[in-house]
Amino acid sequence: MITGGITIRKIIFFDTETTGLDSRNCQIIELAMISIVDGEIVDEYDEFIKINGSLPQKIVDITGITDDMLEDEGLEERVVANDLKERLTQNTLMIAHNAQFDLSFVYNLLKRHYPLQADEIVRNMDWLDTLTVFKDRAKYPHKLIDAVKHYKIDEVNFHRAIDDTKALVDVTKAMKNERDDLTEYINIFGYNPKWGVSGERFPFIEYKKQFYNNYMVSQDHILPKK
Repeated sequence: MITGGITIRKIIFFDTETTGLDSRNCQIIELAMISIVDGEIVDEYDEFIKINGSLPQKIVDITGITDDMLEDEGLEERVVANDLKERLTQNTLMIAHNAQFDLSFVYNLLKRHYPLQADEIVRNMDWLDTLTVFKDRAKYPHKLIDAVKHYKIDEVNFHRAIDDTKALVDVTKAMKNERDDLTEYINIFGYNPKWGVSGERFPFIEYKKQFYNNYMVSQDHILPKK
């Protein structure tokens, strides 16, 4: 799907649902991944994760995920951490919408169970943030649902990780068809300078200011328009 000057053997589209916004103190409650090799889906992964305590009601309202669902269907976090570690092989490109958020949560999940390997695991991956790309191409707002509407993709059941991930695959295909420059965004995350970088700041990611207001993106794009 994506070509360029780097070696990509596998692409993993991924999304998380979490107990909150703080990647160090909150947990992933659902992890979804779609792995693609040579343009074909080779693996779909979608698992709930058990947590200690109860979900905030706000998260239940947003996601539809309940404490009973996590208890009855969820895996232990260490099992999901191992599943994730096994999939993050060399020459893999990880793609998410607002990848800074999901990368921060994935990193802290791995850090809890593989403290000596977590940094190397995430450093050895390449990362593409479709939110950064979308901000360069379209007016505000820039959520995944807005990208789905912008590219006229079929209706999606948002706020469940696997459905968001399937939508992300279609959004990325549409972006590539629109302008074939996605490799130029690899390992570059845009951020709003008003708020700064949220979560972990990773040394292998180049963070660039990306300005926009409530009406439209500014003309200061991460990459020059082509």
